[in-house]
Amino acid sequence: MEELNQSIFLKINYLVNSSNILDNVAIFSAEYMPYFFIFLEIVLYFGLKKKNTAIFAFMSMVLALTFNKLIGMVYFHNRPFIDNLGVTLVNHLPDNSFPSDHTTFIFAIAIFLYINLENKIIGEVSLILALIGGVSRIFIGVHYPFDILGAILVALIS
Repeated sequence: MEELNQSIFLKINYLVNSSNILDNVAIFSAEYMPYFFIFLEIVLYFGLKKKNTAIFAFMSMVLALTFNKLIGMVYFHNRPFIDNLGVTLVNHLPDNSFPSDHTTFIFAIAIFLYINLENKIIGEVSLILALIGGVSRIFIGVHYPFDILGAILVALIS
């Protein structure tokens, strides 16, 4: 399984430095996507008057990140740069990579909104942005694909 994880990582990460625009978009998406979801939560709570939806999406995210911490207490997985694989575009602590906290954060909110909002456009766009954010974490070299899949699974369970 680890060979598959590394192989997929290298197929996504090999595009690093092929386009300055792509690198910058990926860095922005990977690092700052959670702020978009915080903004979305604020808009839902105050602007769209979807207070319960915003609160429960937030609670889903907190529960998911709690699961991540519990998983991290019993399982440690290196980040790609610790294994000397690929190119890393940002500095990151050499801590546990599984599951991705950034991706768990954004997918927990996106999945909840997709399931619970009447306006499916907001949910669909949230899922697309969460996927971009997760894949960007692989692209910039700080996560393996299974870290992202694990994050999506944790978010789905929460």
